[in-house]
Amino acid sequence: MEGFLVSAATGALKAVTVKLATLLGDELKNMKDVHKEIKSLSDELNYMHAFLEKMSEEENPDNQDKIWMTDVREMSYDIEDSLDDFMICIDDDKSAKKKSLMKKCTKLLDKMKAHKRISKAIQEFKTQIREVRDRNHRYRTGVTATKDSHEMIDIRAQAIFKDASELVAIDEQKNELINLLIEDGSLSRHQVKVVAIVGLGGLGKTTLANQVYESLKDKFDCKAFVTVSRTPHMLEVLRTILLDISEQEYTGDMQHLIRKISDFLQDKRYLIVVDDLWDSESWETIQNALIKNSCASRIITTTRKIEVAQSCCTLRRGHIYKLCPLNPKNSRELFLKRIFGSEEGCPSDLSEVCDDILKKCDGLRLAIIAIAGLLAGKAPTVDERNKVQCSFGHALERHSDVNRMIQILSLSYFDLPPHLRSCLLYLSIFPEDYVIRKDRLILRWIAEGFVHEEHGFTQYEIGDRCFNELINRSLIQPVDLGFFDVICCRVHDTILEFILSKAVEENFVTLFGLPNSLQDRNEVSGAIVGSREKIIYYHVRAVVVFPGSLDSLPSLQKFKHLRVLDLEDCKGLQAHHLAHLAGLFALRYLSLHDTRIDELPEELESYSIYKH
Repeated sequence: MEGFLVSAATGALKAVTVKLATLLGDELKNMKDVHKEIKSLSDELNYMHAFLEKMSEEENPDNQDKIWMTDVREMSYDIEDSLDDFMICIDDDKSAKKKSLMKKCTKLLDKMKAHKRISKAIQEFKTQIREVRDRNHRYRTGVTATKDSHEMIDIRAQAIFKDASELVAIDEQKNELINLLIEDGSLSRHQVKVVAIVGLGGLGKTTLANQVYESLKDKFDCKAFVTVSRTPHMLEVLRTILLDISEQEYTGDMQHLIRKISDFLQDKRYLIVVDDLWDSESWETIQNALIKNSCASRIITTTRKIEVAQSCCTLRRGHIYKLCPLNPKNSRELFLKRIFGSEEGCPSDLSEVCDDILKKCDGLRLAIIAIAGLLAGKAPTVDERNKVQCSFGHALERHSDVNRMIQILSLSYFDLPPHLRSCLLYLSIFPEDYVIRKDRLILRWIAEGFVHEEHGFTQYEIGDRCFNELINRSLIQPVDLGFFDVICCRVHDTILEFILSKAVEENFVTLFGLPNSLQDRNEVSGAIVGSREKIIYYHVRAVVVFPGSLDSLPSLQKFKHLRVLDLEDCKGLQAHHLAHLAGLFALRYLSLHDTRIDELPEELESYSIYKH
């Protein structure tokens, strides 16, 4: 398998140099003139690769450098596509050994033409490089030196053992909410009551709601915990409620589904958590299903918007609970527990530096956890903490809470080694609040070339270490814990917004469906960002379709250089969607998990593909 060949920062430059080296040692070894040209081209590309890696450490490169970096990445994908076309021709020739003499002669002529074509292509590549270089006028040399990548620690995700530290200051808030819900310590029989938790993203609304839910759920006849998100699929939200409260699945229309939920809850004491509401319309749809009985039922909602919280409490007995930032004492407790395991574990000479860092976090729980995750893997010295403190700069003090959060996430992002940045940006393809299976994610990282074998570890083991490192840095959240391991993860919506903006900026993803939609989008890694009509499908590296988006899937015949095709959970997938699948010669990952497809073209058996 290929090693660490592709990244968001350097595009396919490394992959191109590896493929050129293969040509030097195999197909073109007797073509001395071409051999010399390829060696010269490889040297130039290696220089560009090293320079792009340096530039990727810059948080705010100037516009000229940004344009040049984009040009070089796009050029690398163009060159790789041309080389792949040539390699396919060579592979076809090798597979023709048992064919008729006429076919062998035809293949020989094709191979001779291919050799001439690659010779011409090499010249075109060099011309393309010169054009990119000339547009930039010169390579800049005053780039800040890159810092050494942190050596990854081969341990299980520490987040499994850090859950307790993240619950700092939750108990007091949890008890306040429980008192609001229960009243006088008992669930007396009266109307349905709503408590709407409102607060800034990153304050811990979901964590708090979940803690209350876990504490109270056994007191109710039925319960459900659903996440709505910014661009909800309301039919799926309602189906989840029905499944949670009654273990019944339903495939009918919205009105019948609402009636079915309402009928089931008629005489039940229910507890429903509706997490991450963004608009009143979504709440109106859900509350139509939540019948107003007299069984002391309870509803908890979470939202960033005060007007949405108010709409939750308008037609029912309700209370708005405003979640505030952590106070200095709780901020310090959370920060130090995440880094040292306890407040007492902090060396006295670091105390002042930690306090200064915490002032800039301003009580934002997610910000504190993110910075603690950044520092947890560093040497416990005053100098190291001072570096982080200086990285914040005075600008943070002038930013709003939202911009301060973005600045803190940016610091955590640029502290990652390049391959981990690519792994993190790849998560931007998943919808908001989507639960991501670890094995699915790691296999896709491998297929994309983001992870590599090293020091006797397999690619999957290295991918597992990358996954754990992102959890340890609090950039992804563990969801489903096995006996010794994390099975699934989720990305906090604030972090997802940040990495999506980075991924689009790096031309790493293209959005299909609604503009700026996190829910109804497909991922097309390496494509041209813009409307669907403007996408150059020929260059697309990966296509991911989520349930409900099959209509936006173009013919597979357009995706000549596709590496990843993920159609998991697409129940409406049919054989005609997979026409031309056997023609995807570069395919390295195919997932038809939880679809109705149970048979693949025989030709795929000879491909080196991870199949799910």
